[in-house]
Amino acid sequence: MNRAALFDVDGTLADTNHLHVTCWWEALRQAGHSVAMHDIHRAIGLPGEDLLAHLLGEDRDKDGDEALSAAHETLYATYFDRLPPLDSAARLLRELHRRGWRVVLVTSAKDAELDALRRAVDAEDAITATASSDDVSEGKPAPDPVRHALGLADAPARGSVFVGDTVWDMKAAARAGVACVGLLCGGIPRADLEEAGARAVYRHPADLLARLDHSPFAEQEAGR
Repeated sequence: MNRAALFDVDGTLADTNHLHVTCWWEALRQAGHSVAMHDIHRAIGLPGEDLLAHLLGEDRDKDGDEALSAAHETLYATYFDRLPPLDSAARLLRELHRRGWRVVLVTSAKDAELDALRRAVDAEDAITATASSDDVSEGKPAPDPVRHALGLADAPARGSVFVGDTVWDMKAAARAGVACVGLLCGGIPRADLEEAGARAVYRHPADLLARLDHSPFAEQEAGR
């Protein structure tokens, strides 16, 4: 039976959440919206349209969504050549690949942004596939992206593990029946990740790698 190691990217493998916060804040400011950075931070991880609905409400003028998303993408693209990977992110993916896990990235990033993130993480030899919110009708926290990723890995939910840094990641994985691991490096508190479904929480990829033999990955390898 195949086992899938599913990973969010922003905030989980790359230290980019606060870059997204800054770019969304500036895009919203330019369009005349005053939104606190704290609120934007809590919405990071949602697909663009859902993020705007979360921040501006369902009754907003949706005609401005496309321009807001485009402004965010343009601002964020200025960082593409220097996106910082989190320490040991590539080593973690390669170690799981060595152990026989099928590593799949599950992200809301699109096209050029995803290419930049993959270059930053620099672990192409360990990655089996990538699942994007564009591949499904609903993004996180719906389970659709996780289920799609399982299909790409040809792996069942039982025995697979999802690693992410937001409550949206944990909710999506839990709804898909996949064991959830939370990382604190995205800036979301431990209690929030656990409440959303995290079975275990680690500080960052290096911490998870150091404790891999006592993590949910080891439990799944042992059939527990």
